[in-house]
Amino acid sequence: MPDVIINGPAGRLEGRYTHGKTPNAPIALLLHPHPQHGGTMNNRVVYTLFHAFAKRGFSALRFNFRGVGRSQGSYDRGEGELSDAASALDWLQTYNANASACWIGGFSFGAWIGMQLLMRRPEIDGFISVAPPANMFDFSFLAPCPASGLIIHGERDELVPEASVARLVTKLSHQRDIRIDYRKVPSANHFFANQADELTRLVDDYLDTTLDRRMPAVAE
Repeated sequence: MPDVIINGPAGRLEGRYTHGKTPNAPIALLLHPHPQHGGTMNNRVVYTLFHAFAKRGFSALRFNFRGVGRSQGSYDRGEGELSDAASALDWLQTYNANASACWIGGFSFGAWIGMQLLMRRPEIDGFISVAPPANMFDFSFLAPCPASGLIIHGERDELVPEASVARLVTKLSHQRDIRIDYRKVPSANHFFANQADELTRLVDDYLDTTLDRRMPAVAE
């Protein structure tokens, strides 16, 4: 899993990348939680998403937003971080010009950034959002949401009330041709402490079902 350096809008971005072994392998970009609250690309939830895509043959990239780890720059209230994510996706596409599909995944703040990128990049085919902070950030830009995806939330989330995420899911689910698979983990808090296995199971089940339906099987 090589370290990579990406040219971002505020300087270099530090990343970890795994390259798919098959021709035209699909790609996935994974985004970490809030930079000012300890979020990094090595967050356990982000790594769970990264590994789920990598083991299915995706070329997968996770990276540190500006000001985190060895990434240059400083926190920019989401605007700069969205530009970082766009640059990371550009990098991923440069090395996978003929990718058969494009997915995005994010946890907490990363889910908010990922959903914004989804609106700006029509090549994104699907998404996974874990604990989207629907009570803290505005998600009204998802009108309409351009792709179907999976949302996972802990019922004991102490930072983001489940009801706020349920309202977001209801709004998205009422949009034409959009299917939102909403999975709640009964005993999980915001960070899915002691629930890593259940989180992995939900992500694996969704990808296995959805990828079989949307695209040919990808060998590991």
